[in-house]
Amino acid sequence: MKMKIAILGSTGSIGKSTLDVIRKDKNFFEVVFLSANNNYKKLIQQAKEFNVKNILIKNQIFHERTERSLKNSKTKVYSGDISLTNIISKKLDYTMAAIVGVAGLQPTIDAIKISKTVALANKESIICGWEILSKLIKKYKTKILPVDSEHFSIMELTKDISDEEVEEIIITASGGPFLNLPQNKLNYVKPTQAINHPNWKMGKKISIDSANLMNKVFEVIEACRIFKFNKKKYRIMIHPQSYVHSIIRFKNGLIKMILYNTDMKIPISNTLYGRKNHVLNVKKIDARILSKLSFQNVNTKRFPSIKLINKCLNLGFLAPTIVNASNEVLVSLFLTKKIGFLNIVKTINKIFRDKDFKKYARRKPESIKDIQITDNWARLKTLAMCVR
Repeated sequence: MKMKIAILGSTGSIGKSTLDVIRKDKNFFEVVFLSANNNYKKLIQQAKEFNVKNILIKNQIFHERTERSLKNSKTKVYSGDISLTNIISKKLDYTMAAIVGVAGLQPTIDAIKISKTVALANKESIICGWEILSKLIKKYKTKILPVDSEHFSIMELTKDISDEEVEEIIITASGGPFLNLPQNKLNYVKPTQAINHPNWKMGKKISIDSANLMNKVFEVIEACRIFKFNKKKYRIMIHPQSYVHSIIRFKNGLIKMILYNTDMKIPISNTLYGRKNHVLNVKKIDARILSKLSFQNVNTKRFPSIKLINKCLNLGFLAPTIVNASNEVLVSLFLTKKIGFLNIVKTINKIFRDKDFKKYARRKPESIKDIQITDNWARLKTLAMCVR
């Protein structure tokens, strides 16, 4: 029997990579649901190729065009905020949750209710909504598999491992485009420089986060949510080659790491197939590269964002939500040249000192509305601090 698959955010990079894996083995998978926000043309193309029974184009403006293009098929077209649970009646084997931003939280909640396994590629769901998600995961007995390379690596390296056995968990960072730039020039860098990552091409937002290591701040928070290890055991190290994504140092003297190319199809395929034998046609690592791998400690003067981690983890349930929302606003302002590169982290630190911060950060969220209220406050406060 084929595995029944749903992909939330199928037209994004993770969604497309998931379909790339499925495309090689269509006899093993049945794609029963795909969703997208605005990219209806790509969604139509995917629906036709994979004979998808149900698709959701969130932006209602494109509903009629999408439906018209699929009128001769058996695909049902939905739009708006309709829940996955109102579209799919039978239990799904696997859902890829890859919608970007806080917008992905409600669809992820719906997926947990109706899926045996949910592969999580939505950082914001974990950072902002873990208090809600964790209760539902337990209630519906849903298996959660992280897809981000760092968390996938930690998962693989620590299966059947207790906290008592682990001495240190190292998450690696490439260091981005400014690793070796003279520090006195950092405040003058331009957005075009910041999005020019030395190892790969990504979206503008994640490229900026990589340039100042804010992405690692969020990754440590994610790891603390997903895994049951002591949060004091996490550390970040610079690894410019980006082949090693996580390193586990054990108390018995052993150190373990996994190496693989920065191809998201590797963690995706492994969450899809589990331990079953499968062949993935991806670029192999040249063994000669292994002699050139290097690691270095993070210079917190160059990357002051790292100091935000303890604040996020210790100053309230919704402190990470505030930092995530503020960072999104600040990255947008930097990309439009309204603030300097270093002002991103400086402004987030100002948020922590705001008189209303504790009131919002210390709330324990019981619903998405609680998260949205705090998210909105952080965005408005950040704008008020920057736009005068």
